[in-house]
Amino acid sequence: MKPLIKLKQAVIVEGKYDKIRLSNIIDSVIITTDGFGIFKSEEKKELIKLFSQKSGIIIMTDSDNAGQMIRNFVAKLCKTSEITNVYLPSIKGKEKRKSKASAEGILGVEGTDDSIIIEALKKAGVMSEKTTENTHKVSKTDFYNLGISGGENSKAKREGLCKFLKLPSCLTANSLLQAVNTLYTYDEFLGEVEKWRQDKAQN
Repeated sequence: MKPLIKLKQAVIVEGKYDKIRLSNIIDSVIITTDGFGIFKSEEKKELIKLFSQKSGIIIMTDSDNAGQMIRNFVAKLCKTSEITNVYLPSIKGKEKRKSKASAEGILGVEGTDDSIIIEALKKAGVMSEKTTENTHKVSKTDFYNLGISGGENSKAKREGLCKFLKLPSCLTANSLLQAVNTLYTYDEFLGEVEKWRQDKAQN
């Protein structure tokens, strides 16, 4: 297996199959817009704005009209932040899992070859020289042990921690996990949790 390409920015794609496709190529937070669902999802909007401000974002939507509408929406949403647009060429074709091609007959991210995606990343200037490293990351087990996922009152505790960390309070456990692993090292996060607990004890 080839090593994954390490990117510091979060990557914005349209759907879950795009995310699965990219996860075999890059090591980065990958956030789906759920197609046009981004237009109404406040959690998605807040999450994308958060990453755009903290790490920057890469927008890699499909090359059709719908993809361009979503790209423009996200760019406008994060207009004061670091945004890199990665454009894939318009290639006629159909994804293997689909019975027929899209309305415009253009391959999406999920159907595009690795080499073409990597070349598009290079052209956008976001390729890192480093590949993934075995760094210790915060896990779902850590969240459970800290009481912010899967336990009694875990949702309320998680919302309290999000507020302390100045993150959107509506984040799910999975979204929070993505955020803390982008914004903090393992030890830094545990340090922030300890500060949060001390703050709760004093107030």
